[in-house]
Amino acid sequence: MDVQFLSEYLEYIEIEKGLSSNTIDAYRRDLTDFLDFCSAKGINKFSQIQRNQMNSYIMQLHDKQFNSRSVVRKIASLRGFFKWLSANEFITQNPAQMIEQPKLPKRLPKVMTLEEIKTIIHSDLNPTEALIVELLYDCGLRVSELVNLQLNNIDIKAKYIQCYGKGSKERIVPFGKNAQQAITKYLKARDLILLKNNIKDSKHLLLRDSGKEMTRQDVYNFIRKQGEKIHKHI
Repeated sequence: MDVQFLSEYLEYIEIEKGLSSNTIDAYRRDLTDFLDFCSAKGINKFSQIQRNQMNSYIMQLHDKQFNSRSVVRKIASLRGFFKWLSANEFITQNPAQMIEQPKLPKRLPKVMTLEEIKTIIHSDLNPTEALIVELLYDCGLRVSELVNLQLNNIDIKAKYIQCYGKGSKERIVPFGKNAQQAITKYLKARDLILLKNNIKDSKHLLLRDSGKEMTRQDVYNFIRKQGEKIHKHI
Protein backbone atom coordinates (compact mmCIF):
# COMPACT_ATOMS: atom_id res chain seq x y z
CA MET A 1 0.00 0.00 0.00
CA ASP A 2 1.49 3.35 -1.03
CA VAL A 3 1.51 5.29 2.27
CA GLN A 4 2.73 8.35 0.36
CA PHE A 5 -0.88 8.92 -0.69
CA LEU A 6 -1.90 9.01 2.96
CA SER A 7 0.83 11.54 3.81
CA GLU A 8 -0.22 13.75 0.90
CA TYR A 9 -3.88 13.56 1.93
CA LEU A 10 -3.12 14.52 5.55
CA GLU A 11 -1.04 17.43 4.32
CA TYR A 12 -3.91 18.45 2.03
CA ILE A 13 -6.57 18.53 4.77
CA GLU A 14 -4.21 20.37 7.10
CA ILE A 15 -3.36 23.12 4.62
CA GLU A 16 -6.53 23.36 2.51
CA LYS A 17 -9.11 22.75 5.22
CA GLY A 18 -7.23 24.22 8.17
CA LEU A 19 -7.99 21.29 10.47
CA SER A 20 -6.41 21.13 13.92
CA SER A 21 -3.46 18.86 14.73
CA ASN A 22 -5.74 16.74 16.94
CA THR A 23 -8.16 16.18 14.05
CA ILE A 24 -5.28 15.34 11.71
CA ASP A 25 -3.96 12.80 14.22
CA ALA A 26 -7.43 11.22 14.47
CA TYR A 27 -7.62 10.91 10.67
CA ARG A 28 -4.14 9.36 10.60
CA ARG A 29 -5.07 6.77 13.24
CA ASP A 30 -8.37 5.88 11.57
CA LEU A 31 -6.91 5.49 8.08
CA THR A 32 -3.81 3.63 9.25
CA ASP A 33 -6.05 1.21 11.14
CA PHE A 34 -8.07 0.52 7.97
CA LEU A 35 -4.97 0.11 5.79
CA ASP A 36 -3.51 -2.35 8.31
CA PHE A 37 -6.79 -4.28 8.11
CA CYS A 38 -6.51 -4.41 4.30
CA SER A 39 -2.85 -5.49 4.42
CA ALA A 40 -3.79 -8.36 6.74
CA LYS A 41 -6.26 -9.46 4.05
CA GLY A 42 -3.52 -9.47 1.40
CA ILE A 43 -4.65 -6.22 -0.22
CA ASN A 44 -1.65 -4.08 -1.15
CA LYS A 45 -3.08 -1.57 -3.62
CA PHE A 46 -5.78 1.06 -3.21
CA SER A 47 -7.28 -0.04 -6.53
CA GLN A 48 -7.93 -3.49 -5.00
CA ILE A 49 -10.08 -2.14 -2.19
CA GLN A 50 -13.78 -2.79 -2.75
CA ARG A 51 -16.89 -1.94 -0.80
CA ASN A 52 -17.07 -5.44 0.71
CA GLN A 53 -13.70 -4.89 2.43
CA MET A 54 -15.02 -1.69 3.93
CA ASN A 55 -18.17 -3.43 5.10
CA SER A 56 -16.05 -6.19 6.69
CA TYR A 57 -13.92 -3.54 8.41
CA ILE A 58 -16.99 -1.77 9.80
CA MET A 59 -18.41 -5.10 11.02
CA GLN A 60 -15.11 -5.74 12.78
CA LEU A 61 -15.41 -2.38 14.54
CA HIS A 62 -18.83 -3.37 15.82
CA ASP A 63 -17.49 -6.79 16.89
CA LYS A 64 -14.78 -4.99 18.86
CA GLN A 65 -17.57 -2.95 20.48
CA PHE A 66 -16.53 0.47 19.22
CA ASN A 67 -19.25 2.95 20.08
CA SER A 68 -21.39 4.52 17.35
CA ARG A 69 -19.59 7.86 17.46
CA SER A 70 -16.20 6.23 16.90
CA VAL A 71 -17.58 4.20 13.98
CA VAL A 72 -19.15 7.31 12.43
CA ARG A 73 -15.85 9.18 12.73
CA LYS A 74 -13.90 6.32 11.13
CA ILE A 75 -16.38 6.10 8.25
CA ALA A 76 -16.08 9.86 7.74
CA SER A 77 -12.29 9.45 7.59
CA LEU A 78 -12.63 6.75 4.93
CA ARG A 79 -15.11 8.78 2.90
CA GLY A 80 -12.90 11.85 2.88
CA PHE A 81 -9.74 9.93 1.97
CA PHE A 82 -11.25 7.90 -0.84
CA LYS A 83 -13.05 10.92 -2.23
CA TRP A 84 -9.64 12.63 -2.45
CA LEU A 85 -8.08 9.54 -4.08
CA SER A 86 -10.88 9.47 -6.65
CA ALA A 87 -10.73 13.23 -7.33
CA ASN A 88 -6.99 12.95 -7.99
CA GLU A 89 -7.57 9.88 -10.21
CA PHE A 90 -5.45 7.60 -8.03
CA ILE A 91 -8.39 5.17 -8.14
CA THR A 92 -11.07 4.71 -10.81
CA GLN A 93 -13.95 3.87 -8.44
CA ASN A 94 -14.74 5.16 -4.96
CA PRO A 95 -15.71 2.18 -2.75
CA ALA A 96 -16.56 4.46 0.18
CA GLN A 97 -19.15 6.49 -1.68
CA MET A 98 -22.19 4.45 -0.68
CA ILE A 99 -21.21 3.41 2.86
CA GLU A 100 -24.12 3.95 5.23
CA GLN A 101 -23.57 5.83 8.47
CA PRO A 102 -25.02 4.36 11.68
CA LYS A 103 -27.51 6.63 13.39
CA LEU A 104 -26.25 8.32 16.52
CA PRO A 105 -28.43 8.33 19.63
CA LYS A 106 -29.44 11.80 20.74
CA ARG A 107 -27.98 12.71 24.11
CA LEU A 108 -28.91 15.62 26.32
CA PRO A 109 -25.90 17.59 27.53
CA LYS A 110 -24.95 17.28 31.19
CA VAL A 111 -24.87 20.68 32.83
CA MET A 112 -23.73 22.13 36.13
CA THR A 113 -26.16 23.90 38.42
CA LEU A 114 -25.75 27.56 39.28
CA GLU A 115 -24.98 26.63 42.88
CA GLU A 116 -22.22 24.24 41.77
CA ILE A 117 -20.65 26.97 39.65
CA LYS A 118 -20.85 29.43 42.55
CA THR A 119 -19.13 26.89 44.81
CA ILE A 120 -16.18 26.71 42.41
CA ILE A 121 -15.99 30.45 41.72
CA HIS A 122 -16.08 31.32 45.43
CA SER A 123 -13.53 28.67 46.43
CA ASP A 124 -9.89 29.43 47.16
CA LEU A 125 -8.53 30.03 43.65
CA ASN A 126 -5.24 31.67 42.76
CA PRO A 127 -5.26 34.34 40.00
CA THR A 128 -4.44 31.82 37.26
CA GLU A 129 -7.18 29.42 38.34
CA ALA A 130 -9.70 32.24 38.74
CA LEU A 131 -8.95 33.41 35.20
CA ILE A 132 -9.42 29.90 33.78
CA VAL A 133 -12.82 29.61 35.44
CA GLU A 134 -13.95 33.05 34.25
CA LEU A 135 -12.87 32.50 30.65
CA LEU A 136 -14.40 29.04 30.42
CA TYR A 137 -17.62 29.94 32.25
CA ASP A 138 -18.16 33.65 31.55
CA CYS A 139 -16.89 33.59 27.95
CA GLY A 140 -17.67 30.00 26.97
CA LEU A 141 -14.22 29.42 25.50
CA ARG A 142 -13.14 25.94 24.47
CA VAL A 143 -10.11 24.61 26.31
CA SER A 144 -8.05 24.64 23.09
CA GLU A 145 -9.03 28.28 22.50
CA LEU A 146 -8.11 29.13 26.08
CA VAL A 147 -4.60 27.66 26.10
CA ASN A 148 -3.77 29.18 22.70
CA LEU A 149 -4.61 32.75 23.73
CA GLN A 150 -1.89 35.35 23.19
CA LEU A 151 -1.62 38.61 25.11
CA ASN A 152 -2.59 40.61 22.03
CA ASN A 153 -5.81 38.57 21.70
CA ILE A 154 -7.34 40.40 24.66
CA ASP A 155 -8.61 43.99 24.78
CA ILE A 156 -9.25 44.68 28.47
CA LYS A 157 -10.77 48.13 27.99
CA ALA A 158 -13.10 47.15 25.15
CA LYS A 159 -13.79 43.83 26.96
CA TYR A 160 -13.46 41.36 24.15
CA ILE A 161 -11.27 38.37 23.25
CA GLN A 162 -10.10 37.39 19.77
CA CYS A 163 -9.73 33.61 19.67
CA TYR A 164 -9.45 30.87 17.09
CA GLY A 165 -11.73 27.84 17.25
CA LYS A 166 -12.20 24.72 15.14
CA GLY A 167 -10.70 24.98 11.68
CA SER A 168 -8.78 28.13 12.78
CA LYS A 169 -11.99 30.16 12.54
CA GLU A 170 -11.77 33.51 14.28
CA ARG A 171 -14.26 34.38 17.01
CA ILE A 172 -14.71 37.68 18.80
CA VAL A 173 -15.98 36.96 22.31
CA PRO A 174 -17.14 39.71 24.69
CA PHE A 175 -16.63 39.39 28.45
CA GLY A 176 -18.07 41.04 31.53
CA LYS A 177 -16.80 42.90 34.56
CA ASN A 178 -15.88 39.77 36.54
CA ALA A 179 -13.70 38.44 33.74
CA GLN A 180 -12.17 41.89 33.28
CA GLN A 181 -11.16 41.96 36.94
CA ALA A 182 -9.83 38.38 36.76
CA ILE A 183 -7.69 39.25 33.73
CA THR A 184 -6.29 42.40 35.37
CA LYS A 185 -5.43 40.52 38.57
CA TYR A 186 -3.88 37.63 36.65
CA LEU A 187 -1.65 39.88 34.53
CA LYS A 188 -0.06 41.25 37.71
CA ALA A 189 0.56 37.69 38.94
CA ARG A 190 1.86 36.77 35.49
CA ASP A 191 4.49 39.53 35.68
CA LEU A 192 5.74 37.99 38.94
CA ILE A 193 5.92 34.55 37.30
CA LEU A 194 8.10 35.97 34.51
CA LEU A 195 10.29 37.81 37.02
CA LYS A 196 10.68 34.75 39.30
CA ASN A 197 11.72 32.55 36.39
CA ASN A 198 13.95 35.21 34.82
CA ILE A 199 11.90 35.27 31.61
CA LYS A 200 12.08 38.54 29.72
CA ASP A 201 8.94 38.15 27.68
CA SER A 202 6.26 35.71 26.53
CA LYS A 203 3.43 36.29 24.07
CA HIS A 204 1.44 33.42 25.58
CA LEU A 205 -1.31 34.44 28.02
CA LEU A 206 -1.59 31.45 30.35
CA LEU A 207 1.63 30.39 32.04
CA ARG A 208 2.45 27.76 34.64
CA ASP A 209 4.28 28.75 37.81
CA SER A 210 7.45 27.56 36.06
CA GLY A 211 6.90 30.13 33.31
CA LYS A 212 6.17 27.50 30.66
CA GLU A 213 3.06 27.70 28.51
CA MET A 214 -0.01 26.06 30.01
CA THR A 215 -1.31 23.01 28.13
CA ARG A 216 -4.75 21.52 27.63
CA GLN A 217 -3.81 18.72 30.02
CA ASP A 218 -3.01 21.30 32.71
CA VAL A 219 -6.50 22.77 32.30
CA TYR A 220 -8.15 19.33 32.26
CA ASN A 221 -6.37 18.42 35.52
CA PHE A 222 -7.54 21.68 37.07
CA ILE A 223 -11.14 21.12 35.93
CA ARG A 224 -11.11 17.60 37.37
CA LYS A 225 -10.02 18.96 40.75
CA GLN A 226 -12.84 21.52 40.67
CA GLY A 227 -15.27 18.68 40.06
CA GLU A 228 -14.09 17.04 43.29
CA LYS A 229 -15.29 20.13 45.18
CA ILE A 230 -18.88 19.49 44.02
CA HIS A 231 -18.56 15.67 43.87
CA LYS A 232 -19.20 15.69 40.15
CA HIS A 233 -17.26 14.71 37.02
CA ILE A 234 -17.02 17.83 34.85
